[in-house]
Amino acid sequence: MGCLMVSKNFTRREFLKTSAAAGTVFLTSPEKILGITNSKTRVILIRDDNVLDKSSKVNSDVLLKMLDDAVKALLDVDNPIKGWKQLIQPNDIVGIKTNVWRFLPTPPELETIIKRRVIDSGVPERNISINDQDILSDPIFKKATALINTRPMRVHSWSGVGTLLKNYIMFADTPSDYHDDSCANLAAIWKLPHVKGKTRLNILVMLTPLFHGVGSHDYSPEYLWPYKGLLVGTDPVAIDSIGLRIIEAKRREYFGEYRPLNPPAKHIQLADTRHHLGTADINKIELIKLGWNEGILI
Repeated sequence: MGCLMVSKNFTRREFLKTSAAAGTVFLTSPEKILGITNSKTRVILIRDDNVLDKSSKVNSDVLLKMLDDAVKALLDVDNPIKGWKQLIQPNDIVGIKTNVWRFLPTPPELETIIKRRVIDSGVPERNISINDQDILSDPIFKKATALINTRPMRVHSWSGVGTLLKNYIMFADTPSDYHDDSCANLAAIWKLPHVKGKTRLNILVMLTPLFHGVGSHDYSPEYLWPYKGLLVGTDPVAIDSIGLRIIEAKRREYFGEYRPLNPPAKHIQLADTRHHLGTADINKIELIKLGWNEGILI
């Protein structure tokens, strides 16, 4: 299998050597697959004012175009299917890791779109599963060679924010083992044998992020806002870093002052500095902004 989530210190030669040993054929350069351009990690922020109607119902056609345009920009291709075929091979067994938190789940429209594009990459439907809480018992996830990670961005009482990094906590036999110190070591989950090197694409859903939490389960609908965006890339740390900045900017705008998250979202920075999973440094991230620009906050 291809090792797409690698240390930022992993050299191109080591990447090619590892990939060749695994029998993976890449249809583009490792730099493009990893979202690296001029030594920076590429993250796509795409927004469309028409993706939600006034009742926040998702327009599937608009959402599909958003994801397609993001993949094209991420991999420098002129066709989204070409991009997906660089990420997913026909012989892959694909687990699509979503999030079922009842107040703000991964939109089912997005789950359907991702599955559609995986099938377009040549993967039979029988080799694809969409799951969250039961992934350790899911037969497809048990033998998955490729993972796609997607969840909505929100504040979180244990980790500061619920992010792509935290979305993999269900891969742990005992998730509570990763709750200490504001979930500081969430990135360690990504090194587990059944996870390491399998993630091909990360999609942080920013359609209606939750920027502040009160009440039961930290949820209050007044703190959702129609940002109408997606953050897309291969590096979950870089994406989470951008998502965190947007959340912090919204809190500053809403409250009229800096209002720190409690607890702080330290796991994102530590995923870089302690675990070397990806890039948290904003100066090392190439953020490409596409689409609707009003209220972009970054």
